[in-house]
Amino acid sequence: MIQTYANGNWSINWDEVAVSGIAFLVAIALGYIAYLVVFKIVSRIARLSDVAVDEIVVRRIRQPIKWSFLAIGVTLAAQTDPVLRELWEPLARFLRPALLGWIAYNVVRGLTAAMELRMADADPVASRSRRTRVAVLSRIVVFAIVVITVGLMLFSIPSVRAIGTTMLASAGLAALAIGAAAQPALKSLIAGVQVALTEPMRIGDMVRVDGDTGRVEEIHMSFVTVRTWDDRVLVVPTSRFLDETFENWSRLDETLTGTVFLHLDPITDVSPIRAEFERYIETHELFDGRSHGLAVTEAYPESLELRIVVSAENPGDLWTLRCDVREHMMAWLRENMEEVLIRHRLEVPHGHPKAGEP
Repeated sequence: MIQTYANGNWSINWDEVAVSGIAFLVAIALGYIAYLVVFKIVSRIARLSDVAVDEIVVRRIRQPIKWSFLAIGVTLAAQTDPVLRELWEPLARFLRPALLGWIAYNVVRGLTAAMELRMADADPVASRSRRTRVAVLSRIVVFAIVVITVGLMLFSIPSVRAIGTTMLASAGLAALAIGAAAQPALKSLIAGVQVALTEPMRIGDMVRVDGDTGRVEEIHMSFVTVRTWDDRVLVVPTSRFLDETFENWSRLDETLTGTVFLHLDPITDVSPIRAEFERYIETHELFDGRSHGLAVTEAYPESLELRIVVSAENPGDLWTLRCDVREHMMAWLRENMEEVLIRHRLEVPHGHPKAGEP
């Protein structure tokens, strides 16, 4: 014991405190030396490996392993020193789950980083699929690690343990209360798992939500972030992608087909316009050669509707290609077939009093 009771007073045994302090310092030193030796060997083995995963994981767990070696050293020293054990054990019950959770967290993060590195050179579509699964599942595992670690740390506190025992006595009522409170969290968790497994959208996909189009940047358990073309970030609940309809423009690949509409006078001769369009589209650098065409889709009393179809390798190129085609065709029509451009005309009879006015 650190304190002894004699003649009605408490006194501190400084000799025992000094011995315990020396034992603590020696344990710290030996634990640190053991950490250096073991990690030097492990780091060399990781460098000799052809797989990058080993080095990344070893680098991630270096810090928690160091503190774990120090804690192990003090724990071993406390087994032979009653004073040190009396001081260390209450703290150790709190530190052990924290260190284990820290190690598990860094292992998961290291494996996630290694998988993302290996997917960097893969096919873009397959890479998006794997990145989505890795990102969502790793967040679920990290969430579980944090919850379990915090629970174990709190359970090591006697007062908290007593509260937990009291709650278990009324397990039925507690289960109903916890179930009601955790319903939104459980729904988000289940939605995150569903997104990872079914992949309605993936990281990097081009999606359209509520009239806004953008790239999926992050997929969390509770929300998804979508960055639009004007750098706005849409934060959409994950469950919404499962409960409601949205557009995914790159579900299987990036190639897309788009349209350009021209409204011209009913007297229009379509053949030269089709010939000019085909000449222009074949020379455009953004056209992927997959699909193109010009057709009269509607005939109104005052106009013809011409639909131009073009294709490109990705949504960005398609948008630019459609704008270029629209601009070129309108300029060509003004220069070569100005009479087909729609005008609103007002005919005044020759006998009208205002016919001769300037």
